[in-house]
Amino acid sequence: MSRTDQIRRAFAAAPAYDANARVQREVADRLATRIAALDLPPAPRVLEIGCGTGLLTQALARQGLAGDWLVTDIASEMVERCAARPLPPHPGRRVRFAALDGEFGEPEGGPFDLICSSLAVQWFADAPAALARLAARLAPGGHLIVTTLGPASFAQWRAAHAAEGLTAGTPAFAPVEGFAALGPQALLVEDHVETHPDARAFLRALKAIGAGTAGAAHRPLSPVQLRKVMGRFDQSGCEVTYQVVTCHLHRARD
Repeated sequence: MSRTDQIRRAFAAAPAYDANARVQREVADRLATRIAALDLPPAPRVLEIGCGTGLLTQALARQGLAGDWLVTDIASEMVERCAARPLPPHPGRRVRFAALDGEFGEPEGGPFDLICSSLAVQWFADAPAALARLAARLAPGGHLIVTTLGPASFAQWRAAHAAEGLTAGTPAFAPVEGFAALGPQALLVEDHVETHPDARAFLRALKAIGAGTAGAAHRPLSPVQLRKVMGRFDQSGCEVTYQVVTCHLHRARD
């Protein structure tokens, strides 16, 4: 099974996503606030990548964003769940939903005035390259603004492994410098810290939001090794840092 299929299946099998997505909801709300402040046309053409259950979709609707939206996710089950959530009514909004591989897929429509995504592109094989391709779909004056996870995410979990001479299976998220190389843009890095009752609760929460897919080269720990790592994590205070990178590209008007 390819890594893309593993990721798709993990998110498709995440029925308790909303109940465990505390950081994800906060990040989506902040991103929607930033988007609402952009100089968008009155009826923008919008592409959302990796909608999940609709945290950003809902937040954008609450901000009163109008226009023609194409809301997508790689997992058709997530698209269905997002589409099933009613949006606040708006006479100037038309929303379409579609299953789409945000990294390599070909979205219908465009060019787009806004391409956005909240905590999805960290699952791409090459996030900076994918953003460069997406930015080519912007209309003149258009904005691409996404949040993703930086390499300092889950540092405490990795430290618990290192204390036992082991390597964690958390994916190798793209370095911040890779996004900076895309060109003139707004780049913001913020830490969001989440505290769990214990290591078991942390692992359950990751699985519940479909984020438990390990890095491609990771070898699973033995039960003894995992218990030792969990013990180290419990001793550390059970905090987990999400390093959230906001990347904003703006295409100049012709």
